[in-house]
Amino acid sequence: MMKQFNRLILFIFVSVFLFQACHRDSSDQRIISVTIEPQRYFAEKIAGDKFTIHSVVPVGQSLETYDPAPREMAQIGKSVAYLKIGYIGFEEVWMNTIVENNPQLKVFDMSEGIELIRELNPHIHEAHDHSTDIHHHHHHSGVDPHTWSSITGAKMIAWNTLNAFIALDPENTKYYWNNYGRLMLEIEETEKTIGNLFKGLKERAFIIYHPALTYLASEYRLIQLCIETDGKEPSPAQLKELIDEAREYGARVVFVQQEFDQKNAELIARETSCRLVAINPLDYNWSKEMIYIATALAHE
Repeated sequence: MMKQFNRLILFIFVSVFLFQACHRDSSDQRIISVTIEPQRYFAEKIAGDKFTIHSVVPVGQSLETYDPAPREMAQIGKSVAYLKIGYIGFEEVWMNTIVENNPQLKVFDMSEGIELIRELNPHIHEAHDHSTDIHHHHHHSGVDPHTWSSITGAKMIAWNTLNAFIALDPENTKYYWNNYGRLMLEIEETEKTIGNLFKGLKERAFIIYHPALTYLASEYRLIQLCIETDGKEPSPAQLKELIDEAREYGARVVFVQQEFDQKNAELIARETSCRLVAINPLDYNWSKEMIYIATALAHE
């Protein structure tokens, strides 16, 4: 009987200790919110064990139409700062509300310093004046927000992330600089790998439902042909025109993304004899995904 009583007392003591420890960890935890998973990748590389990084838009959700539940908004409210990617539809709709509801929240813009693409560059993306068909923006700002889908964009996001952490926690500046240095080596290694894959690339056109690779196309002089028009399914006439242009440019790949319908992409792939390749530009592992996309383009 005494042994059972002692075990009970020990169990209660351990349970109380673990509860208090968890409570302390939770209350002492410093949370940073970011909009997308690739941001979490960069932020965690630099933050190390100093902050917990929370990604707001779940995997598989559209960045343009996602509406956060009250639970998600409450999680943002626990954050000491928000690192926004800039110009994403979700942010354009919700950032004002987030800031109004959390006046203590410090907001940092990761798009600062990036040369933003506001309109089609006819010398890089297409040879004809069909910008509404080939490349478009349905964001209120008219800015393509997919800045992380390029080496240059990734470097600037990493730089902005570093400066945000230093501003939030200047005592650990050296720690963040060291982590930033390691991240930059990784980005530069990714750049080298992609550069080697694109050496001697003949067919530089690709088809994609949503224009998520605009900055990659601009950086490596690729031709991005987009299926959707102003966020809408293309008409039969627009589909025919896209198929004709894909043949003209010698496209060999149709990229599909899990957030979008694949019906038209499958049709275009059949009509143009293109390979259908599933990609996820919102994947957490930025480096791995970028190399995967480049490999798909290089293997004609």
